[in-house]
Amino acid sequence: MEERPVQKGHKLVVNNRKTSLVTGVIDVLSFDLNEILLETEQGMMMVKGTDLHVNRLSLEKGEVDLSGNIDSIAYSDVHAAGKQGENLFSKLFR
Repeated sequence: MEERPVQKGHKLVVNNRKTSLVTGVIDVLSFDLNEILLETEQGMMMVKGTDLHVNRLSLEKGEVDLSGNIDSIAYSDVHAAGKQGENLFSKLFR
């Protein structure tokens, strides 16, 4: 029998495009005022906007609170960076 990894819950709550609560976060890969890249239980998540801030980060709980002007949120199913010579960003922007 094949073992499948157990996925924890992932939730995204956006309030008035100004604040956001994300659960199921594994890691914060990068962030600046215009873009935040998170690794979540459901794949990579990119938040784009202006004046973005990470207000609270708890990797033990897998939670991140974001604020700023949220313009877009996109997911990618990239889980293994570097596979077959491709880097994370080439996979993310296919």
